[in-house]
Amino acid sequence: MSAYPLMFRVRQRFERPRVDDIPAEVNAQLCGLHLSKTIQSGQSVAITAGSRGIANIHLIIKAVVDHVKSIGAEPFIVPAMGSHGGGTAAGQRKIIEGYGITETFCGCPIRASMETVVVCDATEGFPVHFDKHAFEADHVIVCGRVKPHTGFTGDIESGLMKMMLIGLGKHAGAKIYHRAIKDHSFGQIVRSVAREVLGKCRIAAGLAIIENGYDETAKIAAVAPNDFEEREKELLVQAKQWMPRLPFKSADLLLIDEIGKNISGTGMDTNIVGRKFLDHVAHEKEFPKVRYIAIRGLTKETHGNATGIGLAEFALTRAVDSVDQEVTLTNCLTGGHATAAMTPVQFASDQELLERVLPQIGLTEPVDAKVLWIPNTLELAEVECSAAFMSEAQGRDDLELLTDPRPLPFDAAGNLSSVEELSAGVASS
Repeated sequence: MSAYPLMFRVRQRFERPRVDDIPAEVNAQLCGLHLSKTIQSGQSVAITAGSRGIANIHLIIKAVVDHVKSIGAEPFIVPAMGSHGGGTAAGQRKIIEGYGITETFCGCPIRASMETVVVCDATEGFPVHFDKHAFEADHVIVCGRVKPHTGFTGDIESGLMKMMLIGLGKHAGAKIYHRAIKDHSFGQIVRSVAREVLGKCRIAAGLAIIENGYDETAKIAAVAPNDFEEREKELLVQAKQWMPRLPFKSADLLLIDEIGKNISGTGMDTNIVGRKFLDHVAHEKEFPKVRYIAIRGLTKETHGNATGIGLAEFALTRAVDSVDQEVTLTNCLTGGHATAAMTPVQFASDQELLERVLPQIGLTEPVDAKVLWIPNTLELAEVECSAAFMSEAQGRDDLELLTDPRPLPFDAAGNLSSVEELSAGVASS
């Protein structure tokens, strides 16, 4: 094949509500709950920190710590995640420290353990697990992002209630809950476990975070325990409205520079790429409809966890070589999604990938293929698009064209740089 699509860059316009002073907003929200009426001076308070790369998460957690100290209590941080970090305490501590959530920065201890306490049996007959350190605390503050789940659909998806289920359930809880979800439903199990946790585990408050389409903190909401379910329903509606998206409803090929657990629970957000219901094709009523996905690498923060790579049809060999197979398999099997760990067809270079894949799109000539190229599924403000999208882009007032179509910039080895590096070139030109 002698011709590749020409590529141009667009800037998307999303709604942009934003919290500018993170510590002040966290403090104001928590003050509204009057926690000093519940939490007494000298009591211990466990604060959850998860595995997602939430914008400003280190500042948010530190602000929660500072508020707890201001009422005379003694905070500590608990890594709250199921099987991430290889299902080990050291691995999970390393993850949150990689986000800047350290004892030095936050000013309190981190207590990481995979040990849980079985607090009771759920109505459905399985044990309810809860992190041992959090269970031994006088109070728990649950902190997490509210967003659409990558695999489940309902009025409750990812958020505070899921954090009580999977995060504070640790590996032991995550395994049994995902098994229970296969027999019942996510909505039923998350409500069942949350009901027991709220009744028996001294949850003092929740702090919900919503992000905008620019991977920025859009809203922070402190939530009283009795209001978790109803408030989370409202926040999920808002999160769906503000989330980013690809600029077009269909594509022949989507190139993704990096996937990772800091980006999404499935490495790439299935809500963004159209793979929420089926691994390799969009559901009939699901958009966008992307024919093929190619993964170019893993994020540093994911520490080899390539959960979700199996949803892509193609990958660069360097991405496959950087996978920690055991960590990835542990995470995927715990979540009941074994195919997410499968290895895609791999190629040594971007040039070889395009040479071999573009002829697979049907009768459309490779030069006319609809190709999108993104850094990851969190950062979608600017997207590289092939020339086949140009006429549609020119007629859209939510898109700003930043460049004319130009050739793909292969290096001597047949590889591309990254969308971020190309962006720097656009800014300086």
